[in-house]
Amino acid sequence: MSNFQIFTDAEIASFRKGGKILRGCLDMLPAHVRAGVTTKELDTIAEEYIREHGGRPAFKGYHNFPATLCTSVNNECVHGIPGPRVLKDGDIIKLDCGVIYDGLYTDACVTVPVGNISSEAENLLHVTKRALDAAVAFLRAGVRVGDLSSLIQKIVEAGECKPVRSLTGHGLGRDLHQFPDIPNFGKSGTGPIFPARTVVAVEPIVSISASDVETTPDAWTLVTVDRSLAAHFEHTVLVMEEGCEVLA
Repeated sequence: MSNFQIFTDAEIASFRKGGKILRGCLDMLPAHVRAGVTTKELDTIAEEYIREHGGRPAFKGYHNFPATLCTSVNNECVHGIPGPRVLKDGDIIKLDCGVIYDGLYTDACVTVPVGNISSEAENLLHVTKRALDAAVAFLRAGVRVGDLSSLIQKIVEAGECKPVRSLTGHGLGRDLHQFPDIPNFGKSGTGPIFPARTVVAVEPIVSISASDVETTPDAWTLVTVDRSLAAHFEHTVLVMEEGCEVLA
């Protein structure tokens, strides 16, 4: 337990405020996702919302990342850089975002369809979201990381999809990524035990057929090795004795 960060009542109150800003941003953004919009336009909308509501974009400037959102389209898993790319009907876009409030990080993601998507893409989104919902319903103090990872893996594979193995959930606090890593595959009964009053990002990252990714020439964007579609859903959660609270 000593490697987990345990938070005070005051810090948890700040997490809730930052999480409310982030969740509001991600609830608002999908209405702007449509064929013809650019990923940069979405990024501008997100940054304005976060700043207007008293938060600070967590990703902008993080290891020199240039934007508020990660906008990863289709076979891009994570870390897509917003720019002039125009969304088209049939795309799926991951909108991954973070907020800093009172020095504490929250992190969340939704995957949004652009217009009419294929049945294969619909299944991918459904399976990935189901894995996240099940993980959140299961997580509480006393659960091991491997228990959570195994649950996510079983749901993803039952849906005939693949967990991306090199990308994980993680602890949150005064850093964006801290102990523990939370893989989306694993073995029950293994790994560290979640204590109450810690905060983590749970984030199934799933592809139709690839478990591995590679980095594109921009040095940020990670794509599936076989270029199959990928989805990503993520919540920031507060672990408690009898369950967990979704903060963002």
